[in-house]
Amino acid sequence: MLGIEDPWVVAAFVLCIVSALFCLVWGILKWNQDDPDSEPEEEIRQWAEEEDRVEEEL
Repeated sequence: MLGIEDPWVVAAFVLCIVSALFCLVWGILKWNQDDPDSEPEEEIRQWAEEEDRVEEEL
């Protein structure tokens, strides 16, 4: 196969291609999904207001 005689080298080559394809498919499937770690805008606004109050007190 492509002049490569060592099966371990062929396995590494194939696994690199398979992992790249997996990453591509995963990225396409997850492209426009919401970030589960993102904070709601209301919570961010409250945090910013509290931070402003603390800075004014200092």
